[in-house]
This record gives sequence, C-alpha cells and structure tokens, in this order.
Amino acid sequence: MDRRTLIISGAVTFAAAGLAQAQPSQEAAAPPTEGLPPPNQTPNYPAQSKAEPYSREEIVNNVSDFMGVTAEAAGGAVEKVFSKNGRPTAYIAGEEGSGAIGIGARYGRGLLYMKGREPIEVFWQGPSIGWDFGGNASRVFTLCYDLQEPEVIFQRFPGVEGSAYFVGGLGVNYQKANGVTLAPIRAGVGLRLGANVGYLAYSRKRSILPF
Repeated sequence: MDRRTLIISGAVTFAAAGLAQAQPSQEAAAPPTEGLPPPNQTPNYPAQSKAEPYSREEIVNNVSDFMGVTAEAAGGAVEKVFSKNGRPTAYIAGEEGSGAIGIGARYGRGLLYMKGREPIEVFWQGPSIGWDFGGNASRVFTLCYDLQEPEVIFQRFPGVEGSAYFVGGLGVNYQKANGVTLAPIRAGVGLRLGANVGYLAYSRKRSILPF
C-alpha cells in the first residue's frame, strides 16, 4: 500500500469514528415528550370561576325574615334594586347605629354571605354631613353586586348622589367603588337616608374613628 492510499484510509476511519461518537449525544438532547399535550393542541387550564348569584326569591325571603317585614314589602324593595342591577353575588345582614347634629357618624356590624363560602364578619363605619339631627338604630340588608371575592368588600364606598328612595317602608340607597356596587336596604332609617351625604368604610375589625 503506497503512502497516498494510507492517508486516505486513515481519514475515512477517523471520520467514521467521530460520527459514531456524535450520534448518542444528539439522541440524549432530544426533549422528553411524556406528559405533554399532542402537537398543535393547547393545554386545558381551569377557568377562574365567578361567584354564583342569588335569585330574587332567595333575597326576598331573606330580607323578609331578617328585617321582620312582610314578603310584599321586601319584594317591593328588592324588585326595585333587581330591575336596576340584576342578581347580587353576595349580601351582608347586620345592624347599625347612627347619630348626627349636622355632622354625624354611622357604625355597623354584620355577616357577609356568598354561595359556597363560609360567612365572614364585617364592620363598617363612616361620617356624614347634611341637614341631619338625631340618632337611630336599624337593621341593614346590603345587596352586593360584582363582588367575586369576599376580601374585595374591605374598602371605602362613597354614597351615590341622588340614589336614596323609600319602597314599602324600607329605605334603599347605593354605594359604589372600584366596580363593586352595594345597595343597603334599611328599616327604620327615618329622614336620615336622604338628608346626608358621606361614605362607609368596610373593615375586618371595629374602628372607633369613623374616618
């Protein structure tokens, strides 16, 4: 075998050996496919569930029982709120006291109810100002709209100007903040509902200061 043939034979042998060593490395680098969805298929992730709303009948019965009024009176107030806002996702049943001599304050405590969740305790307090004298105590049944998580209730809700009215002896007004609307229905509120403006701050703990 001459020198030229020997050089060509050695080069071919070296190249074959290099290819054999590279082949296992390429196979090891292949990504695992176990547990992955088939190609061109999007994984299915669970969608965030929304709070289940209450029906008109559920709210009317609860308002009637809690407020101690007839179903007709409760139905009149609830129908007014439902016609404007639809079905609520939560409600607060509680009691409050308020008083004023021009400048006033309101304090309350209740339980927040949502379907499929444990009730949680809620406190609220806030100042008011207006042609407003005297004091009163009342039961409050607050319908909550677009409230998807209980923790969202803990913020300050200003009153909506010009929203106060009476239906069947029950007073209703609206509060709104950050896309959440509250519609407190009160019994025994007297003149105070339409004679003052202010806000209510909902909190986890009772606060002495109304601000």
